[in-house]
Amino acid sequence: MPKLRIEGIDLYYEVNGRGQPILFIHGLGSSSRDWEMQVPFFSEGYQAVTFDLRGHGKSDKPPGPYSMAQFAADAAGLVRALDIAPAHIVGISLGGMVAFQLAVDAPELVRSLTIVNSAPEFIVRTARERFQVFQRKLIVRLLGMRKMGEVLGRRLFVKPEQAELRQVFADRWAENDPRAYREAMQAIPGWSVADRLSAVACPTLVIAADQDYTPVSLKESYVGRMPRAELAVIQDSRHATPVEQPEKFNEVLAAFLSRQG
Repeated sequence: MPKLRIEGIDLYYEVNGRGQPILFIHGLGSSSRDWEMQVPFFSEGYQAVTFDLRGHGKSDKPPGPYSMAQFAADAAGLVRALDIAPAHIVGISLGGMVAFQLAVDAPELVRSLTIVNSAPEFIVRTARERFQVFQRKLIVRLLGMRKMGEVLGRRLFVKPEQAELRQVFADRWAENDPRAYREAMQAIPGWSVADRLSAVACPTLVIAADQDYTPVSLKESYVGRMPRAELAVIQDSRHATPVEQPEKFNEVLAAFLSRQG
């Protein structure tokens, strides 16, 4: 089981394929398995690197608090340790936030940036947003990780034919360490690099599901503040686009990467 000692902890990682490196960063409460529909596809022409963020999967789960800067420092340490800089960075949800943080903290490590259903900040501004954060914390504390996985799975995979995806999602979510999950979740509210977007000079692709938690208009607004960013909208998709629409997602990402030389 490959691990590297990064920032004082052991990070689990996998490397597949040869070519320009792509570092895939998973979402909150998930793991490198987020990308199991991408690794076989992209490892045919690239070096596909996946890893588990601290507090997740097979990586260490040290006591918190965790922070976005810390997650990004872990990713930067991995890129340096594997000697794959500059790499194409692809992140979904929490992983997209980590990717944003990495791009502003260590731009020399980033060849291109792909942000999937994410944003450059998470500032709780409304009563509805405060309730959503509170609800997730309450479900985890009172009912456990499996129930949280079942609740989220029904929101992510709504179609009758997606029953297997819902079950797999719930099963994997139940594997989370509750304490580490809470530590990771607490790193999100209040975080922002929105005031540094103009400094992200690398080519950037923002992939937005048309039915994501946050509207396409939000992605349009921050894409417009980045010097080399473009937006791609994937129809009939929700938050877990790489799993829900893998063929379309892979097509869109591959087209972007092919233009980067």
